Amino acid sequence: MKIYSILLIALVSLFSACSMGNSGGGKAKLAANEFSEKLKQTPTATLMDVRTPEEFSKGHLENAMNIDWNGDNFEKQISSLDKSKPLFIYCLSGGRSSSAASKLREIGFKEVYELEGGIMKWRGANLPETTATSTSKGMTMEQFKILMNADKSVLIDFYADWCAPCKRMLPSLEEITRDMEDKVIVLRINVDDNQSLMKELKIDELPVLQLYKNKTMYWSKKGYTEKDEIVKAIQ
Repeated sequence: MKIYSILLIALVSLFSACSMGNSGGGKAKLAANEFSEKLKQTPTATLMDVRTPEEFSKGHLENAMNIDWNGDNFEKQISSLDKSKPLFIYCLSGGRSSSAASKLREIGFKEVYELEGGIMKWRGANLPETTATSTSKGMTMEQFKILMNADKSVLIDFYADWCAPCKRMLPSLEEITRDMEDKVIVLRINVDDNQSLMKELKIDELPVLQLYKNKTMYWSKKGYTEKDEIVKAIQ
């Protein structure tokens, strides 16, 4: 009986640790508005953007430091940070920041908060950001609508250069472009280069496919999609 009691206590402790995610307490992953509020309430926190410098220059959270998770000097750059201070971290859609957050906790950072869904969810919530350089807002809604003026179906692929599922889906889209040119026009739109349009279209995660005919969207899919499913939608 004593052994069972010890096991039960151990399981409860493990469950609690996984639920909290931080030694400082609280959820490890926060939705955009929660992340924003928690950041405001924590003036001593470190805010880290783990995207590439190119992505960072196109828009980032104010006062964020840019340390590229996939860069050669990630560990060297974080070595000078105070592990006892709360750390807020984000990337484009949450994948890289999740990996980086796990690494940070592993090496001793006590309180790490992740922006769930990344900066795309932040933008979707119309929260403020700044840019390191002056950049174009990209395609307007009027220009986007002009793209729909076609006698074929129009398949829009909303992607980012750093989105792994987007890269995996690209060969299928290239095959569809080649093999179904009599039925569909395939257009790819980079979300980083067209931030204003993404807000208007409410695109806040990746990848996203939208299929239009006669200016009307009749099919849409979020996340990685197999070629067969795309072809079926077009047909």
